[in-house]
Amino acid sequence: MALQQTVEQTVAGLGYDLVEVERSAGGLLRVTIDLPWTPPTSEAVAAGTPEPFVTVEDCEKVTRQLQFALEVDAVDYKRLEVSSPGIDRPLRNEQDFERFVGAVIDITLKAPMGAAAAGQVSATRKKFRGTLERAESGSGWQLVWSDEAKIKPGQKVSKKRTPAPLHALGFVLDELRDARLAPIVNFKGRKAKTQPGFSDIDDGTSVPD
Repeated sequence: MALQQTVEQTVAGLGYDLVEVERSAGGLLRVTIDLPWTPPTSEAVAAGTPEPFVTVEDCEKVTRQLQFALEVDAVDYKRLEVSSPGIDRPLRNEQDFERFVGAVIDITLKAPMGAAAAGQVSATRKKFRGTLERAESGSGWQLVWSDEAKIKPGQKVSKKRTPAPLHALGFVLDELRDARLAPIVNFKGRKAKTQPGFSDIDDGTSVPD
C-alpha cells in the first residue's frame, strides 16, 4: 500500500483528519493531523466557543498506531513526527476553504492569471496574499487585497490620504498549486484556532514537546 494511503487510512480510522505527509532529510517522516471540522452552530458563535484543538495525547495515540501500520507495510523511515497544523496550515479542499473564510492566506497558481484580475496585477504573477472570501457569483472563491504601503511606527498619516483600491482575484481550487494560511504571528490568537500538539518517535520512544 502507498505511504499516503497507509497514513490516511490509519489517521482517519482513529477519528482524525490528515492534513499533510512529508518526508524530510535524515529519514524523518512528518505527519500533520487535525480534528474533523464541522461548521459551528449559531449558538457556539454567539457564545464565542473556541474550536477544539489537537493535544499531545492525540498525537501520541496516532504515532503509536502509525508506527505499527508503517511496520506492517515495511515503510522505510528513521523517525516519525506527528503534530498539529502550524500557522502556515495548508488548505487542501473545499471544506478547508469554507473553514477559513475571512482569514489571510497565501496562494500559488498553477499558471499566471493576471488577466483574471482585470489588469490589476502583472500577467506573469502567480503568488498572492489576501483575505479569503466566497466569490461574489457564489461559485468558487476570491482573494481580496490592497497594495496599501505599510505604515511605520511613529509615521504620521494624513487624514486626507486616499486609501489604496481593493483588488479581487477569483479562482477555483483546480487552478491552485498551493494554498496556505499566511504565517502571520498574532498574539491575540487566530480566532482561537488550534493549539499545537506534538509527538516525536525515534526508536520507539514517545516524547511530548
